[in-house]
Amino acid sequence: MLERIAGRDAHALADLYDRYAGVSLALAGRILGDRSEAEDVLQIVFTRVWQDAGRYDPSKGSATAWLLSWIRNGAIDRLRRREASHRAALHTADAAGAAAIPDDDVALDASQEREKLARAVAGLPADQRQVIELAYFEGLTQTQIAQKLGEPVGTAKTRMRLGMNKWRQALPVLSGEAH
Repeated sequence: MLERIAGRDAHALADLYDRYAGVSLALAGRILGDRSEAEDVLQIVFTRVWQDAGRYDPSKGSATAWLLSWIRNGAIDRLRRREASHRAALHTADAAGAAAIPDDDVALDASQEREKLARAVAGLPADQRQVIELAYFEGLTQTQIAQKLGEPVGTAKTRMRLGMNKWRQALPVLSGEAH
């Protein structure tokens, strides 16, 4: 079917879509949690299939695996862009001083929470703090963190796990909830 699509057979693309749209939509929807965004991913991926079907190499796996990996990667890319956009919006709101918050108590509570989180992160060893900041504030995966730091992936994962455990333990102490 992909060979026919590479030869610009529109009926073959329609057949591929009919056969795999349901499972593709379910996969993208599960990753994104939003049907509209999942539909956007499907449109983008099936357009790419139309353009790049000739790149499929059967020796590397089945056509189904090839298509679903494109769906998965497209959904993850969309999710990362959404999260990065959300972080940027929060950062912009923080930088603007949250001028639009009508209730001073709410602003104070949010400010205190940010301060507690910042103290908890600051209390981590530098190597653990670095991987957590790269993951949560730059949106990098553990593999990307390892590459950026020039370290094995296992080292990045261990630092992330240790840092998260220490961070989790520090938060109740800083908030006065620990006994």
